[in-house]
Amino acid sequence: MFKIQHAEFLAPGIKRFVIEAPRIARKQKPGQFVILRLYEQGERIPITIEHSDPERGTIRIVVQSAGKTTNLLNSLNTGDSILDVVGPLGKPSEIQNFGTVVVMGGGVGTAMTYPTAAALKRAGNRVISIVGARNKELVILERELREVSDSLMITTDDGSYADKGFVTDKLRQLIENGTRIDLVLAIGPIPMMRAVAEMTRKEHIRTIVSLNPIMIDGTGMCGGCRVLIDGKSEFACVDGPEFDAHRVDFAVLVQRNSMYRAAEQKSMEEFQRETQSQLDTVHAGQTGACAVEGDGR
Repeated sequence: MFKIQHAEFLAPGIKRFVIEAPRIARKQKPGQFVILRLYEQGERIPITIEHSDPERGTIRIVVQSAGKTTNLLNSLNTGDSILDVVGPLGKPSEIQNFGTVVVMGGGVGTAMTYPTAAALKRAGNRVISIVGARNKELVILERELREVSDSLMITTDDGSYADKGFVTDKLRQLIENGTRIDLVLAIGPIPMMRAVAEMTRKEHIRTIVSLNPIMIDGTGMCGGCRVLIDGKSEFACVDGPEFDAHRVDFAVLVQRNSMYRAAEQKSMEEFQRETQSQLDTVHAGQTGACAVEGDGR
């Protein structure tokens, strides 16, 4: 079992967890993730590691309630435990001094950009961060990103905070103003990443996106996370999760991510009908279970 040292909502439906996982904390690098399981019959879901503290032996994750499992996870609180936490998984972000880097986070993708933005800043880059959310309440990690960025731009879809618009609007402004951009890192909803990729392709700006398709085992054996890169199959859990955005077949990515939509909807409806019994199942697993911390190998 992996004890939750602290849990707090950062925004409606978005919760941050500090989890005891010393082996993962020692090995984690920016861009990597873990796969969680809440109870014996539960599904396995990938979650990016927002931060790790090797001295305290903890990792931080940020979770948005979207389906059954994320809703169950966000029902847990300080002092509760998670059955399985396996990682760190995936290839780390490429960190070097590129020059000027634009880091773009859409929604909860902001939590995934933060550790890489911090590492890029430590490597000597000029970091320009662009964060987008639907509204003011859903803007997260603003303070943390300001601390690791040379400048931070924020947009909201409805204009309730900062500038109204999308993250791509700010990127377009930078390009039109003649800002030299050596690298773009974009993490968020697929439509947002695809729009960024099309914009930077025309400008010949190297662009990296982090993909989060369906994952099961995290070793590349199940094939669930298969993505098409330059017409060839690769696996997000072992070959990624970060890929050259200009090589990603986003149409196939959208198609594969929608394959289980009906099953996901059915599972969510079941959760809504039987919320308390589902919660009881998770909390019943808090006792009498034994889990081994994964080391990402």
